[in-house]
Amino acid sequence: MAIIKPFKGVRPPKELAQKVASRPYDVLNSVEAREEAKGNNYSLLRIIKPEIEFPENTDEHSPEVYDKAVENFKMFQSEDWLVQDKKDCLYVYAQTMNGRTQYGLVAAASVDDYLNGVIKKHELTRADKEEDRMKHVRNTNANVEPVFFSYPAVDQIDRIIKNVVESKEAEYDFVAEDGFGHHFWVIDDEETIGKLVALFGNVPATYVADGHHRTAAAALVGAEKRKQNPNYDGSEEFNYFLAVHFPDNQLQIIDYNRVVKDLNGLTAGEMLDKLAEDFDVEKIGSEICKPDELHTFSMYLEGSWYKLAAKSGRYDDNDPIGVLDVTILSNMVLGKLLDIKDLRTDKRIDFVGGIRGLGELKKRVDSGEMAVAFALYPVSMQQLINIADTGNIMPPKTTWFEPKLRSGLVIHTLD
Repeated sequence: MAIIKPFKGVRPPKELAQKVASRPYDVLNSVEAREEAKGNNYSLLRIIKPEIEFPENTDEHSPEVYDKAVENFKMFQSEDWLVQDKKDCLYVYAQTMNGRTQYGLVAAASVDDYLNGVIKKHELTRADKEEDRMKHVRNTNANVEPVFFSYPAVDQIDRIIKNVVESKEAEYDFVAEDGFGHHFWVIDDEETIGKLVALFGNVPATYVADGHHRTAAAALVGAEKRKQNPNYDGSEEFNYFLAVHFPDNQLQIIDYNRVVKDLNGLTAGEMLDKLAEDFDVEKIGSEICKPDELHTFSMYLEGSWYKLAAKSGRYDDNDPIGVLDVTILSNMVLGKLLDIKDLRTDKRIDFVGGIRGLGELKKRVDSGEMAVAFALYPVSMQQLINIADTGNIMPPKTTWFEPKLRSGLVIHTLD
């Protein structure tokens, strides 16, 4: 059963929240981060992307860059740009996109739950990316950025969070430059905190939605600190890490699409003929075509959109991995026709989050950069849960959650 605990959050004063809050470290590169933080000394990017404080092309993994993260974190606190709450709290973090709001509970998640499999994952992690975030956690002695979790919705939890939202004024409430709304409440009432902790104690599992590397890094640093403190009793903050927990029925996964540089020696006509062996192919024309159900795909090739519907018998709906459209596309198109075997390493393929729209696919093909684009129907939360529950791993670049969590609204320290 899931363990959560309140903690003394480190967070900005109300008037600085929007200036401090930033996009996560892994959704923008150093050039983009430098531009985004320009003219804003309060930006958390100066802690989570501290290479922007150095000359361009500085190695973001150099020791002095990690040291700068620590220096800036201390400076933010000494300047009262980040201030620690006086008592243990839980927090509600809500996000609004396109008129739709999802409500997450911010709490410290348990290292034991990760190590014991109560926190379930659906993606593989890379050791180099884990080590990067572990260095950041070790050096700052904090989980500066939250991870994005989901859990099977519980009516009683929903009701408590609804009551908090309706009865208290939001501590932070702003619309970011991307148009997404961010709303944040502090729960400092011990009775309410006790109820939420107890209710989560009946939740059988939580699921990493976004932030697998941050989750692994946080848990591994926690395990390291246990070895360094053999007399630990489990109550220490290093036994926990920062997470925002959203009920599964409030989340929406958007499409994660593919673009490929060449047709593997095929002409467009040959490509279409070979596709017809496994798909019903319908030419749509110049009007953008978006997949409207599972096992249908859109393809943009030589100025035209096509609808591809996988023929029955070509996939296994009883296989939690085989039923995924990313698997069908990989097996019957990317691998079979275009000779792309490893999505993680092949340089001929790139991935485009659905937040950019299908116009981005058209643009990249029309520019000559790519030869063909494929749009997929989004994975469902139930598919994600089925895969995690069965111990399976999703293919690379399967899920895209939007909006992303803003970093800097609250931080969890490890001491």
